[in-house]
Amino acid sequence: MKAARLHEYGKPLVIEDIPIPEIQADEILVKVTACGVCRTDAELIDGYFNRYFEIPTPITLGHEIAGEVAEMGRDVPSSAFQKGDHVVVVPGWGDGTCRHCQVGNTQLCPNVRYPGFGPYGGFAEYLPVPARYLIKVGKSLKSEELAPLTDAGLTPFRAIKKLRRADALGPDRVLGVFGLGGLGGYAVQYAKLQGGGATIVVFERDARKLEMAKTYGADVAVNITDRSATDVANELEAATGQRDLDAIIDCVGTPEMMQFGFSLLGISGHYVDVGLLGDRIDIPLFPRINREQSFYGSNWGNFTDLSEVMSLAAKGKIQHNIKTIGFDQLNETIDALRHGKISGRAVLKIDGK
Repeated sequence: MKAARLHEYGKPLVIEDIPIPEIQADEILVKVTACGVCRTDAELIDGYFNRYFEIPTPITLGHEIAGEVAEMGRDVPSSAFQKGDHVVVVPGWGDGTCRHCQVGNTQLCPNVRYPGFGPYGGFAEYLPVPARYLIKVGKSLKSEELAPLTDAGLTPFRAIKKLRRADALGPDRVLGVFGLGGLGGYAVQYAKLQGGGATIVVFERDARKLEMAKTYGADVAVNITDRSATDVANELEAATGQRDLDAIIDCVGTPEMMQFGFSLLGISGHYVDVGLLGDRIDIPLFPRINREQSFYGSNWGNFTDLSEVMSLAAKGKIQHNIKTIGFDQLNETIDALRHGKISGRAVLKIDGK
């Protein structure tokens, strides 16, 4: 089969022919039809994660995966799956024994395996997946739209759920979405659907993305290019009646953006970070304590989260901004992601389905 693999960190992916993987008794061989291309793929290639865990090469990248059931292991019940079923891949595969797995948060398992972070990933024509980490989807849905929902569309969905559980959203609240890249567009849509009437404000530097924010349902779009927090607070007050934010979903995650965001966070405010472009938080401590603010990390999502996202997709509730590519465009697309030149989501399409 064809696969795009990383043999050396810092080097381009190599497109090559490798054997189709064999499956275990509890696994399904998935024929990949589409796989999203993520900024995380660029970070993996550039060695970002090496300081936290070892990932031996060669690595087959790609973690936003949609496909079809090609072959089933002998222990997979025929009542659950059939050959030809359309599926999406749940991204975090746990060991099934830890307390996080027991409550369903397999993506938080200390022994987690992620597709696209090891021998098997979605930048290939096939990959083996434990059957319990597949969700069946309607055959009428487009695979290039489903694939990004397993990460770009899943991570902000979990973030919204965290804010809802914290009672951070409602008709008298203002939610800030920082960055309107691959994740931010979905974050705005979920906030509109599940934010309880909260006012949604998008903060961006790209004028094109600011225009797009309104189509996703944002109430206010603020350009933060070369502007101080005071300037932005003045505009926020003029637009919403208040100078600070009750909640934030940060889809960027740089130290500069986090400093900016926390400077706008109000009393009892809630900050959820889903972006991962930086590696440090450098913010004053006293205002966080004095204002009783809360900070959350939000890592991907679990089976239930993704099932809920797929339900919204099946009902036509989610808009997409997708550009499809082939294997020969992968490296240039990843480089464009490094430099912030991709609007929406790029998706590797396989077999034209």
